[in-house]
Amino acid sequence: MESVILKYEAQIRLAAFIGIFAIMAITEIFKPYRKLTQSKLKRWRTNLTLVVTNTVLAKFILPVTAVFVAQQCQANDIGILNYLNIGGSLNILLTVIALDFFIWLQHVVVHAVPMFWRLHRVHHTDLDYDVTTGARFHPIEILMSMMVKIGVISFLGPSAEGVILFEVILNGSAMFNHSNIQFPKWVDKWLRYILVTPNMHRIHHCVGENETNSNFGFCLAWWDLIFDTHMWNAKQPDDKFVIGLDTIRDPKDCVNYWGLFKTPFVGKVTAYSLNRRKF
Repeated sequence: MESVILKYEAQIRLAAFIGIFAIMAITEIFKPYRKLTQSKLKRWRTNLTLVVTNTVLAKFILPVTAVFVAQQCQANDIGILNYLNIGGSLNILLTVIALDFFIWLQHVVVHAVPMFWRLHRVHHTDLDYDVTTGARFHPIEILMSMMVKIGVISFLGPSAEGVILFEVILNGSAMFNHSNIQFPKWVDKWLRYILVTPNMHRIHHCVGENETNSNFGFCLAWWDLIFDTHMWNAKQPDDKFVIGLDTIRDPKDCVNYWGLFKTPFVGKVTAYSLNRRKF
């Protein structure tokens, strides 16, 4: 089974991406939570073109993949999990939990360090919020994130199967919690003690500084609850508040493909720094 997973890694990840994306996109059509303010065609064209750009650049610029590094760690007994001789299902479980924590921590850091925030602003300048927002990142941030992930994997020494499962969960979670779908509040109330829901993460994309600097999780909601970065409700009703950043709102900078590329290199970082959080 393990060899089958490794052999068909690309197909598994692509099938999961297409399947989850289709489910979220269709649900957004029939059960939308918010009315969009921008042309959906233009936004999707920009956001999905950025996904293709990032995928191609990562493939040709980075010499190794996260799964390959995990395989090398296993083969050479590198990393904590290999040192402790933890394998099997426990290795996979610890891999998913540990990598999710490091993704959460990385997210906090890109909000706290102005140089990194310049890059991460591309994700937050989307003027609407739907399934494509979850994959909207500047190419430099994607490359940086992948290098950090490779470093963490070298430190942990996880199984390749655990890394593949985590990648599928991470991509699926990003599409789910960025989706513009109606989600029952009674389900959300209990589920967000465990998982990041659309209602929870949508707050993170509100223009308010306190809201933007909260709810950093992508999959597990534990980290925001443990480290007191969780916000249950925005100041405004969550179906009314404004999405994006109040410092960058021109559609040519937020919806235009080339506008996103220049975002990290223009203007001053005068707001949204994590240390401005007031609660």
